[in-house]
Amino acid sequence: MKIVIVEDDLMVAAVNREFALKTPELNIVATFYNSKEALEFLAKNPIDLILLDIYMAGYTGLELLKELRRRGNTTEAIIISAANDAEHIEEAFHLGITDYLIKPFTYARFYEAIKKFLLRRSLQLKGTYTQKELDEIINTIMATEKDFSDDSCGVLKKGLQQQTLDKIYECLISEKNCGRFMTSEEISAETNFSKMTIRRYLNYLIEQKKAVSRINYSTGGRPSIEYSVLK
Repeated sequence: MKIVIVEDDLMVAAVNREFALKTPELNIVATFYNSKEALEFLAKNPIDLILLDIYMAGYTGLELLKELRRRGNTTEAIIISAANDAEHIEEAFHLGITDYLIKPFTYARFYEAIKKFLLRRSLQLKGTYTQKELDEIINTIMATEKDFSDDSCGVLKKGLQQQTLDKIYECLISEKNCGRFMTSEEISAETNFSKMTIRRYLNYLIEQKKAVSRINYSTGGRPSIEYSVLK
């Protein structure tokens, strides 16, 4: 697979390059230290994957992605950035990225992201699928997205913050909410976290058997997923 690295920090770019060279499935075509030069290259050269930073002077990685999408370019990207706030993360996923790595990161996590990309890519290489084949691919992709540590260690899984978890859990167990089911939109309104962030933490609480979810079909429109704490 042909990849391009877009990173303005020379040391981080070197790490990205080292990890990519270590991965036999990847072929580095070019490395750029600013988004505008990368955009000019990508406009003329087909690439399979971009390893992309967000914070770059003048023209950010997300601005590069927006412009690519505006032009109809659907090249996949993995964000590699120090930006760890919900706003940047959610916007990046809305732009169709494959994965999001927060600096610093390990090669093991880097390779998980590449595996996810390769699995998604495999969907494009075959015309049709049986339900069983598709389920196997989806389940494998979902398994690579489990970026958390072992529950038995008694620590939060990777990518989660205790303060955020506490705030979401306190919302669920508050006097007015305890015992009732809430949508991620309702929790978002009370906590000011994005719906994507809330769903990640709720899934963790469900894994820890501290919360449950159900599907409400009586909304009059699309069914909604609702959450509540376990008594």
